[in-house]
Amino acid sequence: MFGLYCVLVKKNMIKIVIGLSLMEYAVNLFLIMLGWRTVAGGAVAPIATGGDLLDKAGTVSQLFVSRAVDPLPQALVLTSIVIGLGSLALMVAICIRTYEKYGTFDITRIRRLKG
Repeated sequence: MFGLYCVLVKKNMIKIVIGLSLMEYAVNLFLIMLGWRTVAGGAVAPIATGGDLLDKAGTVSQLFVSRAVDPLPQALVLTSIVIGLGSLALMVAICIRTYEKYGTFDITRIRRLKG
């Protein structure tokens, strides 16, 4: 909510970029929490090792499957972090170029200027 407040209310471009970044980090945290599993013995990372993955018959252990967290949100968040870094670099570059042209980060003054 703080990120949304910064984007909608603040007039400084840098504060708007920070608000967008906060919203992105909140979504990443939400996606990670979607994959978490609460179990009695404690959740384990979805890393397949030989000792806890296979049972005596050679099949996948049901205990491991019931305790492992979902790896898909983790992969999505890693992708989102890389995309977010690229978009953050682009937003900062746009802010720098706008400051070089208009001499201010205030969006209300930039709207009033023509040219």
